[in-house]
Amino acid sequence: MNSTVPVRPAPHGWIILDKPLGLGSTQAVAAVKRNLREAGYGKKVKVGHGGTLDPLATGVLPVALGEATKLAGRMLDASKVYEFTVQFGRQTDTLDLEGQVMATSDIQPGFGAVESILQEHFTGEIDQIPPAYSAIKVDGERAYDLARAGEDVQLKSRRVTIFGWEYLAEGFVGEWDASEQYVTLRVKVSKGTYIRSLARDISLALGTVGHVTMLRRVKAGPFDLSRAISLDKLNEIGKGAALEQVLLPLEVGLDDIPAIDLDPEQARAVRQGRVLTGLPHEDGLCWAREGITPVALMELSGGEARVVRGFNLSDVAE
Repeated sequence: MNSTVPVRPAPHGWIILDKPLGLGSTQAVAAVKRNLREAGYGKKVKVGHGGTLDPLATGVLPVALGEATKLAGRMLDASKVYEFTVQFGRQTDTLDLEGQVMATSDIQPGFGAVESILQEHFTGEIDQIPPAYSAIKVDGERAYDLARAGEDVQLKSRRVTIFGWEYLAEGFVGEWDASEQYVTLRVKVSKGTYIRSLARDISLALGTVGHVTMLRRVKAGPFDLSRAISLDKLNEIGKGAALEQVLLPLEVGLDDIPAIDLDPEQARAVRQGRVLTGLPHEDGLCWAREGITPVALMELSGGEARVVRGFNLSDVAE
């Protein structure tokens, strides 16, 4: 008698994890894989994430499954929204709570000065040097590995964009100890922006030093916390809860670009990688669908549409 349990069909879509404190992005992906395996989806489901979060950061971590992994790169390129707290008076080597204090200052900038400096020097395009403790590669080695080994890591400046700020909270650390001021801010940034570097540079521009004591990503591309699930909710999948309760469709990752509808003949052509012509649509990136089934990510130019990434989801439509 064959008691082998059949492997479930591979899922395609997004799990938006509210990543907890202390868990790395790679560990979060491993947790998704483990739960899928325990739920009977086998070991071959493709899983990837759409943007690294430090272990000391929490919040929105888009995890792509199956064909949605073809869109993970778009998530890396998408704008992000963060909430973070800067505490003035001490700078650490990691620019957050994890590191060793490397500089101190008695200067507390005052609250009005913070708002002014954000508008004057930290809005629009700015140049930023990433933290030494980052995943950027230097001669094939991760910068944080070199920094932990005691090497002097020099990273190149990069141009990033700060789209806007919100001032959320302010105060002093400790109920009785008014020695160090803090501010909590919300910021929308372009890809490649390091919040820890922002905190460092804001502090220096105010004539003091500082470090990040709280960092939370509240939005990544089209995904925000309203769609995010806890690690406990994720673990329920491995214990028998329906994956459909937490899995978002692949096309949700395409909410920020227009969709074009294909007839069966056009859909067949796109699946074969052929160029569509005579389309009355504006130039730019779009996604093509046949009925409700995503067919491809496409680039439109002069009425012609070329496949950027095709989705192997034909079974879904059958």
